[in-house]
Amino acid sequence: MTFVSTVPVALNSQSYDILIGSQLLENAGKILRERFGLRKILVVTDEHVAKLYLTPLRESLLREDYDAAEIVVPAGEGSKDFSCLEMLIADMFKFGVARDSLVIALGGGVVGDLAGFAASVVLRGIDYVQIPTTLLAQVDSAVGGKTAINTSLGKNLVGSFHQPRLVLSDTSLLDSLPRRELLAGYAEVVKYSLLGDGPFFDWLEGNGLALIEGEATARDHAVTTCCQAKAAIVRKDEREGGPRLLLNLGHTFGHALEAEVDFDLRLLHGEAVSIGTILAFDLSVQLGFCTAETIKRVRRHFEFVGLPTAFPILDGHVWSPERLLAHMSRDKKIRNGRQVLILARGIGKAFAYEQATESEILEVLQTYVG
Repeated sequence: MTFVSTVPVALNSQSYDILIGSQLLENAGKILRERFGLRKILVVTDEHVAKLYLTPLRESLLREDYDAAEIVVPAGEGSKDFSCLEMLIADMFKFGVARDSLVIALGGGVVGDLAGFAASVVLRGIDYVQIPTTLLAQVDSAVGGKTAINTSLGKNLVGSFHQPRLVLSDTSLLDSLPRRELLAGYAEVVKYSLLGDGPFFDWLEGNGLALIEGEATARDHAVTTCCQAKAAIVRKDEREGGPRLLLNLGHTFGHALEAEVDFDLRLLHGEAVSIGTILAFDLSVQLGFCTAETIKRVRRHFEFVGLPTAFPILDGHVWSPERLLAHMSRDKKIRNGRQVLILARGIGKAFAYEQATESEILEVLQTYVG
């Protein structure tokens, strides 16, 4: 087992650590035993991740004499809904969940959100641990305690803030990810540099491709840097009342794109965030907050590594600026009837902006629809 770093998330009684390194999965049982003692464990994962990682986790828990039940949900964004949540909770009770039980979310952002939300409401809240298996989850969704499911009206509209007790980010698990999944996660990595860390963006320009192609040191550095950034933001603003809003850079536009294609695999979350980030910088240019050279630099890096910067051409689908604007109007960050967008004054200089008009947003969207 190789620890690269431990990133503390200091939240008084809710404080926890993010452990980053390799071979953490096969040592998870030992780590949990040392930190939490023997408890009933409920492992929640999806069908895809179960084939890859459920056996080594099971063996690790058995070596430490844990009594563990396993719940496998369908893979994909479709599992983040009320029906799957209800089935998950029913299974948790069938397997004897109690207030001292420990839920393990083994998977990407969908499993983390679903299992975390279930843990937050079952018996008025029980402990859970995140073991993220994707780059996107390791740098973003597994950290910070935001849990949610989707509804027919939009993404992540029903949820809670429920902090994990521990996050085990095993970067060796990233070796099994398809390149498209890695790229989707990389969009979130870039987000952290753009919202508040210009030197990190400089580093990514020189090392991002190595990270994507499997260079372990680059991956460890990126995951650690992103987790440190998120931990610092969450410490200041656990419930997204101020600085934490910056983490939504690219997401308001991105969620609208995802909703337009019904959250299916034609457009991954990270791909939508990539396009949404370009839209946010484009609007920033149009409103005079940053220069055209800035967006050129961001777009150039996304395209260099292989991330999308324009609306994809999808069979049978015509992008509508008006429909995208309607999706955005249902975003959970609406305040006093106004859209809160994260814009930028430059690389590493993001800020929340509430004065954008519908016509200004439409103008940007129409540019990309062509």
